[in-house]
Amino acid sequence: MDELKYHRILLKLSGEALADDGEGISPLAARRIAERVREVRELGVDVAIVIGAGNLWRGREGLELGMDRATADYMGMLATVMNALALMDAMESIGIITRVQSAIEMRSVAEPYIRRRAIRHLEKGRVVIFGGGTGNPYFSTDTAASLRAMEIGADVLIKATKVDGVYDSDPHLNPQAVKFDHLTYMETINRRLEVMDSTAITLCMENKLPILVLNLWDEHALRRALLGEPVGTLVSG
Repeated sequence: MDELKYHRILLKLSGEALADDGEGISPLAARRIAERVREVRELGVDVAIVIGAGNLWRGREGLELGMDRATADYMGMLATVMNALALMDAMESIGIITRVQSAIEMRSVAEPYIRRRAIRHLEKGRVVIFGGGTGNPYFSTDTAASLRAMEIGADVLIKATKVDGVYDSDPHLNPQAVKFDHLTYMETINRRLEVMDSTAITLCMENKLPILVLNLWDEHALRRALLGEPVGTLVSG
């Protein structure tokens, strides 16, 4: 078997990854993600996932209409649990044993987040999906992904997007956009490249956790990256 570059990963997905048209939950989209995960699980990689909620709820829109920030954020956290359950169902339908852990306690549908239990699931070959963000308002799911990656001892945080890396401008709008193969954490923050929010990037920088940005929908891109091929954009020290 080919030698792995990363043995344990935290995969950060946007909520839109579960929606074919940007909103709602598409079982077909969830199935496509599950198949990408199965491909790397078969390599022996430990996989944990944090998923956003943008397909179901955008707190920014509520804030613009005068909603309380904490309330809007809690609604977003609940939406991430819905996405996590949909993804769990898609995973288990193709034979991947999966556990959902929520930072907001809801024992009827998900385990409470317990770090040592999450690590044990990974050691047993289960995929763990973290829902509920950090459990606190004012923190994004990007920050939750960084935090959970550190807590479980991930080798890399993989930010899954629909482009093949980080560019100096939107490649869909600017055909002359330049792709970066490597960036430092500070370059990412200073250039305001929107890889992840600044809190998440700073947390990764302080703990020397690399961030790999790649196109999850590029067939085999995730697998190739884990085998050490030059895929996407690496953000590191």
